[in-house]
Parts: sequence; C-alpha cells; structure tokens
Amino acid sequence: MTAAPPSAVPTTTTSPEPTFPRWYRSIPREHRPAFWAGSAGWGLDAFDFMTLPLALGSIAAAFALTSTESGMTVTVLASAVGGALAGVLADRVGRVRVLVITIATFAVFTALSGLSQNYGQMLLFKGLQGLGFGGEFAAGAVLIAEIAPARHRGRIMGFVASSYAVGWGLAVIAYFVIFSHAGPDAWRYLFILGILPAFALLFIRRNVKDSDASKENRRRAKEETAASMWSGLVALFRRDLRRTTLLTLLVGIGAQGGYFAIFTWLPSYLHKERGLTIVGTSGYLSVIIVGCFLGYASGGFLHDWIGRRKTYILFAVGGVVCVVAYTWIPEGANGLLLVLGVPLGMAACGLLAGSGVFFSELFPSRVRGVGVGVAHNFGRGVAAFFPALVGVLSSVFGLKAAMGLGALGYILVIVGVLALPETRGRQIA
Repeated sequence: MTAAPPSAVPTTTTSPEPTFPRWYRSIPREHRPAFWAGSAGWGLDAFDFMTLPLALGSIAAAFALTSTESGMTVTVLASAVGGALAGVLADRVGRVRVLVITIATFAVFTALSGLSQNYGQMLLFKGLQGLGFGGEFAAGAVLIAEIAPARHRGRIMGFVASSYAVGWGLAVIAYFVIFSHAGPDAWRYLFILGILPAFALLFIRRNVKDSDASKENRRRAKEETAASMWSGLVALFRRDLRRTTLLTLLVGIGAQGGYFAIFTWLPSYLHKERGLTIVGTSGYLSVIIVGCFLGYASGGFLHDWIGRRKTYILFAVGGVVCVVAYTWIPEGANGLLLVLGVPLGMAACGLLAGSGVFFSELFPSRVRGVGVGVAHNFGRGVAAFFPALVGVLSSVFGLKAAMGLGALGYILVIVGVLALPETRGRQIA
C-alpha cells in the first residue's frame, strides 16, 4: 500500500488574525483600550454638545428667546473653565481619572437640561455640561498623545478625533427621528438621550491605563504641597512658556471661532435662509458630517506626512474659501450646498484634528494637561463670542453675511501657526 502523495495529506487551517493598520499596531498593546476610550469619549461628547445647535430653534420658541440669547454661549464659555481645571487635575491625579469625571459630568447635565423649566435652569445645566465638555478633551487628548509613538501620532489622534463626526452624525439621526415624531417638547427628549455616554465609563474604569508620563506626574504631585496645585497654570505664563502659550491660544481661538461661528448657526441657516425642512436640513448636515470625518482622518495623515504647520495652513486657507462660497451661494442653487458641504466640513474639522497632537508636543509633561486644556478650551471660550456676534450681526446684515465671520477665525490660525515651531516627529515623555 503506497502512501498518499504530499498534496493529498490533510492540513489544518486556522482563521487569520484580524489585520489592523500599522499606525494602530504601533500603539503598545496595554494602551490600545485608551485609543477606544478616547474615541468613545470624544464621539459621545460630540453627541451631547451638538444636540444644542440642532434644537436651538425649538428652545428659542419654548422660552421666547431672541437670536442673541438663543446662541447659548454659556456652554462654550464654561468649557474654558472646565478645560483649565481638568488640565490642572490631569497633571496631578492622572489622565484616566479625570477622563472618567468629565464624561460623567457632561452626560448627567446634558440629560438634566432636558428637564429645564425655564431659561435660567437651562443656562445652569448647560454651564455645568460645559465644564465636562471642555475637560474631556484636556484629559483624553493628552493621554492619546502620550501613548502614541511619534511617527504615527498625527494619524492616531486624527482617527480619535474623527469619532467627533460619528457622534455628531448620531445626534443628527436622533434629531431627525425625535423631531419628526414628537411635539414641541422634542428638544427635551433629545437632551435626555445625553445620559448615554455614562455607559462608556464602565469600559474606561476596567480597561484604560494611564501613560508613563502621567504616572510620573502623579508621583511628583504627591511630594508637593497643596498650595502648588495651581503652579502648572502659573507656569504657562512664565518667561520660558509664555510665547508658546499665547500663540497656541491664538490658534485655538481661530480654529474654534471659525468652527462655532459656522456650525452653531448652520441648522438655522439651512432652515431659515435656504427654506429646508427638518428632513432636508438633516440630509445637508449629513453631507457636511461626512466631510468632517474625512477632514479629521486626512488631517491626521497630513500631520504625519507634511508636518503640523503646513497642514494647519492648508486647512485654514481652504476654510476661508469654503465659508465664503457656502454662505453666498445664490438663491435656488441648493444643490451646490451639497457639493460644497464636504470640503466645508473637511476644512473646519481638519483644523481641529491637530489640536491635541500639536499642543501636546509644544508643552512639557509637567504642564501638558493644563497647557492643552487652556490652549484648546480657553480658545473655545473666547470663540464662544463668535456665535453670539453672529447672532447680533444677523439682525443687521442677515444670517448668511454674519456667518462669514468664521473666515476671520481661520486667518488667526494662519498667523499663530506661522510663529510656532514645527513639532512633527518630536519625542514626548
């Protein structure tokens, strides 16, 4: 009896392991849960925050607000305080612990906003939501930057940031479903859904570990007195860091100001100026959200490919062009809004994709949390006046002309970035 030829010998096969991109595999295995936690936190943060501009018209009608009042700048202003406070705490007690606290804060107070009985209660709850909204970025972005290798840091942060577009998209879906079936109280149901991010805390508490830099900061903090808690905030304005702090503030103000001037008022613009229904508004916003996702993702790759400064300038110039073009499309040419929606979203969100990585590389570890928190969120706090100013100017010049203010923010970004050093490939610890 002859043996079977080698080709006939049965072989066992195993299913191939999932193939992840190189940039993801470069993250140390123990820190990969932090990537998913940061993505979930940022996406759910977006879901909770973007319910506000979507419901702005209904809130204004419910509480008989003017266009200036309905801008609801309190959330964004509070985020400036939340970002600075969370940054200080993240440098002392750890990034992960602060991440948990901030997610819980914005989830709870978004939901409570849906129970507001008057405008004063709404302002209170939205202000407290803003503390968590600003703080989540200060803790999460720094954690991701510290666990990511320098070579792939831009695209890792870009994909984490792209979850913001996912959260925004989920908010639009919820808006479409609820406002299509509920009555005047539809905005309340939308806000109550904001409790959903709290479920992400179960994963974070069990799986996410602090970076080595964060652990060293905590060790150092134990040796310091309580009076030195605010030393990191003071250090940002000392001689060695003052110039960096002021310039990153300028970049933060410009990028956030351009974003909020456009996107806070965009649903109202599509409804009032372009005559779109809730269904139509949701469709046009969906196109912009796709552009936003592409902007975050492509921005991350460009930061690693051509550098931080060139990427910022590219998106800022694109933003100026898109804002002017989008807001001055002639009457009856709404089809062009769909065409320009993708580049508009890409420009605005491509700029924001770099904040976490660029600012983290500019500040040393001992003040990185507070530095990123102040630069990004104080910039956002100042930028809160952009939507308010749009509301004021809209009563004089019309909404589409007032929204052109967003282009001014992108010019500020160019000025600030040109004065800062290139940090691509910089090792941080």
